[in-house]
Amino acid sequence: MLIALLASVYLNGVNVDGLRSQSFEKCKAVKIDEHGDVRLECPGYQVQQQASAPAAAAVSGAITRHYWLVSEEKDSAATQYDVDVFVNSKWVRKIKAGEPQLVLEITRFLQPGPNRVLFAAVKHPGTGRQRASDGSFVRFTVGEGRSHEDTVEIDDPLVECKRTAAETGDVNEEFTIQGR
Repeated sequence: MLIALLASVYLNGVNVDGLRSQSFEKCKAVKIDEHGDVRLECPGYQVQQQASAPAAAAVSGAITRHYWLVSEEKDSAATQYDVDVFVNSKWVRKIKAGEPQLVLEITRFLQPGPNRVLFAAVKHPGTGRQRASDGSFVRFTVGEGRSHEDTVEIDDPLVECKRTAAETGDVNEEFTIQGR
């Protein structure tokens, strides 16, 4: 006897029944609903339907501004956080606790219109917490800016994400910025 399964798989609310040979790490939740549908909540992943040729031709424009990711820290090793940065579901870089200041242009990861920026912070307490203070932190700013010789000036800060030594768990924070 052949039994037909009518359940579907959804990734962040989008049906992905035809998807094959993929793996998803850092999923926040996996739920099976009353219909047997599997619902994956995975921040940092984005599913898009294949656009038809006319719809693809309608996309126009290019990014004309420059976008930067800048870190600021005070005793960031004590926070014990490693942070993976994703832009539009593409991994950009891992920033490890204790690394010096990072200044990175991320324009190439953006597109005109809405863009998603995800900071996936993982706490690594090792042999125990080094500190439990808000005074030890790492902060990330994403903004429009410009560079001149060996300096970068952020004209319009769009996103700020901060992790401190007082926090104890893993944290995913997602933001939407407009590419212009």
